Amino acid sequence: MKVEDTNALRFILQDEIYLLNEDKSLYSGTPKSQPEIQTLQPVFNYLGANKKNFLVLVNYDEHEFIKDDHLVALEAVLGRLGYKRDDVAIFNLAKHNVSYQQLWDFFASKTVVILGEAAIPSGMVNSKFNSIEKSEGLAVLYTFSFDEMMANVENKKVFWEQIKNI
Repeated sequence: MKVEDTNALRFILQDEIYLLNEDKSLYSGTPKSQPEIQTLQPVFNYLGANKKNFLVLVNYDEHEFIKDDHLVALEAVLGRLGYKRDDVAIFNLAKHNVSYQQLWDFFASKTVVILGEAAIPSGMVNSKFNSIEKSEGLAVLYTFSFDEMMANVENKKVFWEQIKNI
């Protein structure tokens, strides 16, 4: 028998009923506490360990992170600046649909290098090209993609002049 109104039980059953502690909330008339809803943080797949909050944004449709020869060139530049792969996070925007605010919240970056126009996150106000912009403890450099630099020595020189000042 199923009784929907718990007050009716005293008329149906005349013996005393004892409830276990975990069952008391079912019959007390007070609603059970709802589980706390947690907002899940997005999961990003990136190369490196982001130990120094240095974010490198790239855009490669056909690669998980970055082309192998471009990675070698990037690591050489970072090595001259005193960084290792574990110090930075190399994030391929082609594999994720995220806004710049989600990136900043997740990576807590102090330095961001944007390699090419296609690597600018959605919703971000365009930075000056090949110019380091600093505000509120964040340094942003928007520069050439490695495709543009590998084919042009002058672009490499301009990139190096900016990145060494970051």
